[in-house]
Amino acid sequence: MKKYILLVMAALSVLSCTKKEADPKPQAKKGFELSNTMLKSIGLAKVEKQYIEDNYNFYGKISADKNSYIDVYPLVGGNVLSVNAELGDHVTKGQVLATIRSTELAEVQKDVSDARTDLVVAQNNLRVAKEMFEGKLNTERDVLEAKSQVQKAQDQMQRASAVSTVYNVKKGNIYSVIAPISGYIVQKNINKDMQLRSDRSDNIFDVANTSNVWAIMNVNESDIDKISLGMKAQVSTLSYPDKVFNGKIDKIFKIIDPETNAMQARVVLENQNGLLIPESKATIKVMSSENTMALTVPSKAVIFDDNRSFVVVYRSRTDVKVKEIKVLKQVGDVTYVSEGLTEGEQVITDNQLLIYRSLNS
Repeated sequence: MKKYILLVMAALSVLSCTKKEADPKPQAKKGFELSNTMLKSIGLAKVEKQYIEDNYNFYGKISADKNSYIDVYPLVGGNVLSVNAELGDHVTKGQVLATIRSTELAEVQKDVSDARTDLVVAQNNLRVAKEMFEGKLNTERDVLEAKSQVQKAQDQMQRASAVSTVYNVKKGNIYSVIAPISGYIVQKNINKDMQLRSDRSDNIFDVANTSNVWAIMNVNESDIDKISLGMKAQVSTLSYPDKVFNGKIDKIFKIIDPETNAMQARVVLENQNGLLIPESKATIKVMSSENTMALTVPSKAVIFDDNRSFVVVYRSRTDVKVKEIKVLKQVGDVTYVSEGLTEGEQVITDNQLLIYRSLNS
């Protein structure tokens, strides 16, 4: 009997060991983890609280700053000997733009010569009056009169010299047209050997300083209530579509063009690098801020699926979660969120759709 019991126990022991070997304990399932490759390919953005903004797009053009835009006219008529600047050239203040021969300069030169002679005569008369006064041959009144004549001659000389300087007389009857400011030649109406009439009313050059330029935007009558002074503006052009130039609305022209039914507004822009070219077409995006704040994420981080909106929140490579959000509004590259996120969280902005599908599979 004892032998029988021992045999049974031994058999049960063998069966138990065989079952353990045949049915090993299943391992715990490994959680989601970003691979090194995927980790390098994602982008992250922090959830931030910002004032809610509205964007409006307008069309217009770049214009030279009219406060730094000067028309250059010929001071007298004559024959154009040379033209030293072409359309689009950059010139510096005082640079010679053209030289002109004019017979009208003879009168200017005569005035300078006469004034110089009168001054020499007056100075000699004063010297003689002083010597005679010292010899008691005349009175102090004669000396004062001689001094007065010297002062008048000096004033006349200064006036004549100033006129000569304005005409930039070089020699004989030739004078120079100079650039009044530094900038670009934006208009040119003069050529070599041209005969300029004395009664000419047209300018021969336009010089514009383009270190600052204007973006003039057209505002439809129905959109007038959407803009106001001081609103931030972002300007882009066809020449540089990937560049954004920032400024503010500094003037609204309170008049409507009857042909276009549009009003104009002006944005002043810095243009030190010269990328903004006058008369080029521009798109102006104007932003207005509300007094209400909301959490924001980049619009490209939002996943729209099954009529709902989601983002992928990143804490670490092993802690990545999908969160449903309630979108308050989307304005360009920014999405305002009313529910689902906490300020300071990080959302994935690149390749988040692949991660979203992996987490939901």
